Amino acid sequence: MDKRTKTHRKKFPFYIIVFIAPAVIIYTVFMVYPLINSLKLSFYSKVAGNGAFVGLENYIQLLNDPNWKPRFWGAMKNNFIFFAIHMIVQNPLGLALAALISMKSIKGRDFYRVIYFMPTILSFVVVGFVWQLILSPLWGIGQGIMGFLHLGEYFKPWLGLEGSSLIALSLISVWQFIGIPMMLIYASLIGIPDELIEAATIDGASAWKVFWRIKFPIILPTIGMVGILTFVGNFNAFDLIYTTQGALAGPNFSSDLMGTLFYRTFFGQQLQVGNPTMGATVAGMMFLTILIGVLLYLFVWQRRVTTYDL
Repeated sequence: MDKRTKTHRKKFPFYIIVFIAPAVIIYTVFMVYPLINSLKLSFYSKVAGNGAFVGLENYIQLLNDPNWKPRFWGAMKNNFIFFAIHMIVQNPLGLALAALISMKSIKGRDFYRVIYFMPTILSFVVVGFVWQLILSPLWGIGQGIMGFLHLGEYFKPWLGLEGSSLIALSLISVWQFIGIPMMLIYASLIGIPDELIEAATIDGASAWKVFWRIKFPIILPTIGMVGILTFVGNFNAFDLIYTTQGALAGPNFSSDLMGTLFYRTFFGQQLQVGNPTMGATVAGMMFLTILIGVLLYLFVWQRRVTTYDL
């Protein structure tokens, strides 16, 4: 066979491995290995040495044992409430703010972007401490502000009441992180060509119709991404609850989330002795919940939403 007729296969670009390897190694060491090790630990009993393999017994105990069942299902319920408030309040407000600051007629758009995004970069400790001071019935300024607005009779120690603590903390979290959906949606909105908007305006479409008929369908993939990021972030929430309410997530576990339940179970708290295997089981349930949510997003939402190439 003539050498000129031979098909020359393209050599594999090995330099790609050089660029990818550091990130893969770091991610594997600090993320993948701890995750696998934690899931492995959840299948073992709490005994001396390496422990005995017990299969799904820890998961069955977590879901059915009278000592574990109320705390687990209570934390799971609170986590879904925490997530729902973010989806109902944070993301629509982020969408509205993004739509407003994307309008060229709005003056000082850069200033508003900075102001709304600034709480996102603050420490959880700072945010929790400041809002505790604001909402304190003893020395907080919240009661004074509401009194000035003639709403003083409605002020209550929201962080100290079982019925309102979780909602109050959810709204504090919304205040802190509203800048993230705002900036993601804003980046998507400013990427829409002006020609589309101008053509619709010439045809007589109002600003309201332009947004809902043209802009909104185009940014739907971004809104879906914001939704799944909110889901994952909320089911990993821990810092704000721990900072304001402690590991017991008071009062009477009314603000308990999966993150605080995991911390309390794994490391122990006050009279509760740490139980690493049950803590790993809680972490396994957190991972399973997040995995189901991500799969639903990939196979239900993302496949139905059209991505527009502009």
